[in-house]
Amino acid sequence: MSLATDPPTAGPLPPDPPDAATARPGDDAPAADGAPQLRIVRLRHPWRWVAVAATAVIVAQFAHGLITNPGWEWDVFARFFTAETVVKAVWVTLQLTFYGTAIGFALGILLAFMRLSRSRFLSGVAFTYIWAFRSIPLIVQLLFWFNLAYLYKELQFGIPFGPGFVSFDTMGLVGAMSAAVLGLALHQAAYAAEIVRAGVLSVDSGQTEAAAALGIPRLRQVRRIVLPQAMRSILPNAANEIISLFKGTSIVSVMAIGELFYQVQVVYGRNGRVVPLLMVATVWYILLTTALSVLQHYVERHYAKGAAR
Repeated sequence: MSLATDPPTAGPLPPDPPDAATARPGDDAPAADGAPQLRIVRLRHPWRWVAVAATAVIVAQFAHGLITNPGWEWDVFARFFTAETVVKAVWVTLQLTFYGTAIGFALGILLAFMRLSRSRFLSGVAFTYIWAFRSIPLIVQLLFWFNLAYLYKELQFGIPFGPGFVSFDTMGLVGAMSAAVLGLALHQAAYAAEIVRAGVLSVDSGQTEAAAALGIPRLRQVRRIVLPQAMRSILPNAANEIISLFKGTSIVSVMAIGELFYQVQVVYGRNGRVVPLLMVATVWYILLTTALSVLQHYVERHYAKGAAR
């Protein structure tokens, strides 16, 4: 008599159900006990294809018009795109953008920390500055600084409310270019202050509390702990402001400064080729804005190290 019994012989095993990951539309889905088999049907998006087709037709018509419409005068565009006067005007536009950004953000950082100060006086002064310069249109500010000599004939440095030791003639000190840089920078500082303040507030307060507990000085906390983390929030908005300032330099054309838009106006005022000259300015703005956007991407990637994006 055998001490062990053989297991009962089973019938053939059923085939493995198809894997859901490799199932194709129309394949039979695995059936549960007693449940009917279901077919996998791909979700259709007919209106999406309608939108794609309509958009493609519009884009094709626009491109066809750019190429075939003689009113664009692409030969005139090509002749003036790299003209010496236009290239010099582009350089003036870049200078206005650089100086306005550098001075504006330097002053904006100072105003941001004044807003965050526990001193009500400093916070109130910074709030008033930001409120005033965000309320007044940029063109009004530019014209005001351009006519500063009308209010003040000379600027003196000395004892407050007392005698002055050094004086400067305002007419010779604040010219058209200086007034444009001053107006753009002071206007930009109001917006930069709010961008920096929002970035600093985005950093968890526990960071500074831990640094203070370790005895790290306040200035070093800001420079080594707060600002590097705040840059992740500051950079996107700051880049948008710089691009807006770059395009906003066209407003200084009211002061007869030879930046890009003003120089284009001068040229088409002489030859009457308005559309191709406006396209010259447009393409230059697009190219330089694209370059700033690429730079923004790499700077953001640098400060995003160690963070999920």
